Amino acid sequence: MKRSAASVLGGLTRRLKGVLSPRPRPPAGTFQPYNHTLPDRYPWLFRAAAAALAGREQLHLLSFGCSRGDEVVSLRGYFPGAVIRGLDVDPRNISQCLARMPPGTPAVSFASAATTAAEPDASYDAIFCLAVLVHGGLVIRAATRSDPLLRFADFERVVTDFHRCLKPGGLLFLHTTNFRFCDTGVAAQFDVMLSAPPQAMSVDGKFDRDNRLLKDVQYYDVGFRKR
Repeated sequence: MKRSAASVLGGLTRRLKGVLSPRPRPPAGTFQPYNHTLPDRYPWLFRAAAAALAGREQLHLLSFGCSRGDEVVSLRGYFPGAVIRGLDVDPRNISQCLARMPPGTPAVSFASAATTAAEPDASYDAIFCLAVLVHGGLVIRAATRSDPLLRFADFERVVTDFHRCLKPGGLLFLHTTNFRFCDTGVAAQFDVMLSAPPQAMSVDGKFDRDNRLLKDVQYYDVGFRKR
């Protein structure tokens, strides 16, 4: 039976709302309110990470903002022997992660946390923070300022603690953020090791240290090596 144009449009609208609607009452410390994820979402980035870390023994990886666990599952495929930890601010996401990979799953652990403050110093070979330090509402609103939804100071605080958690020579991957890593004070302790092809970048707006929209700015750096 044929469906009317209005019926088709209504169905598409409902699906889009499911993707773009923020999670109800995001927990304190949330950056990205939209709870959307996909398996193997950034294969080109994961391949680059695997190549850069090849030869290292007993890798320890962190998926920061792991959502429902798709990224951890993907990382297990690229790094079958690694110890992988997933952190997410929303305990409901962590419950879903544990349902997929329950306690006792070899070399995988999860915890609910808004920051890496509880993680040990120099403990990770790589940290993946992908589509986390971003607020989709800024694009929807065509905002010229990121605050009060998101502040550069909070972004800088989080990535500065990533530096503490990384081993010397460790890798940091930041993709789909509303701020540029190069504008942070801690960026001086890293070298760029991966720039994304333009077609792999999202349309998220970039804001400066004062939370003002940067116009006509192209920024493709997504991978960084700690000195």
